[in-house]
Amino acid sequence: MKLICSQSNLNANLSLVSRAVSSRPTHPVLANVLLNADEESQTVKLCAFDLSLGIQTSFPAQVKTGGVLTLPAKLLSDIISRLPDGEIILDDGGDAEEPEAGLITTITSSSTSSSGRYQVRGLGAEDFPELPTIEAGDSVQLPAEALIDGLKSSLFSASSDETKQVLTGVHLNVQAEGLEFAATDGHRLAVVQTVNEEGTAAQEDLAVTVPAKALQELIKMLERSSNTSVAVKFDPAQAVFEWGDQRLTSRLLEAQYPNYQQLLPKQFSHQMTIDRRLFLGALERISVLADQRNNIVKLSLDPSAGTVQVSVDAQDVGSGQETVAAQISGDAMDVAFNVRYLIEGLKVVTSTEIQLQLNTPTSPAVLVPLGSLKMQYLVMPVQIRS
Repeated sequence: MKLICSQSNLNANLSLVSRAVSSRPTHPVLANVLLNADEESQTVKLCAFDLSLGIQTSFPAQVKTGGVLTLPAKLLSDIISRLPDGEIILDDGGDAEEPEAGLITTITSSSTSSSGRYQVRGLGAEDFPELPTIEAGDSVQLPAEALIDGLKSSLFSASSDETKQVLTGVHLNVQAEGLEFAATDGHRLAVVQTVNEEGTAAQEDLAVTVPAKALQELIKMLERSSNTSVAVKFDPAQAVFEWGDQRLTSRLLEAQYPNYQQLLPKQFSHQMTIDRRLFLGALERISVLADQRNNIVKLSLDPSAGTVQVSVDAQDVGSGQETVAAQISGDAMDVAFNVRYLIEGLKVVTSTEIQLQLNTPTSPAVLVPLGSLKMQYLVMPVQIRS
């Protein structure tokens, strides 16, 4: 294999796939990245796979001799990222008849100011596992922007507790009208709905749970891409996301996901409509004191004055309060929350106004952005101790 490419192009694509390299590989080849140079298409395909998350991307290059091999991902990334911008030549000494003959790859760099030559020992590609493919599974075409919005608006609610593994993912429900995202850690729940492009609905409803790690990488990749549409495919064990020359695969979490729809109240006796930025600002300032104690903030809803008072009383530390204008229906009420849950929910939405819907100081409250993404964010209140 012999190819010529730009340092910036190779470095950017290595950064993408390296996120799927195993940190504790069960086999030496899993610490490597797979390089496949195609002489006919003049492209280089890079792939990494930790047996759970797989990332594949490709980019144009001058491929003098096609071939396939694997190189240590971290070492290769460290070398390429430190080389100056300019032309890079990768040559493993293999020829067209024996494309994998050479396991020592020479990396040559040249720029206007310097040149360098490095040699890296790789492994043959025959032991590198193939990324899963889905031939007969269900599929749906989604706008990339809607997918990013749906994931960003739900991922933050997923659990980080590995003992509750199914809660460490986002539940995706493929429906005829679109895709529903749900994530919960047992204390809060985010449910988001996006709409399919016309004519791209799944043939039947399908519900799967995808690990949060894979979806976080998917967001990063999509934000760097110019593609507007993503093909999403599922089967009982895998999820595959494909767009342009990039592909991400992930295993699915197998346990039964909680029936979250039954947790969402259908009607409310209290509603508070408030400017999102003003409310978020007050909470962030008050959280300085709340962090000193137990992260609890109290909201005092006053419908007659048209205000909500945000307050903290951190014993032995201090206290603070702010008052923000709001439209409130229902009787006056005091309710307390973990301030971090409120802040994180308000940060992921982009609407100008939000509505906080409540029934009692101890029953689930739901935060809804107005005039933007269809989202419900349920937060359990904290009991106020006198």
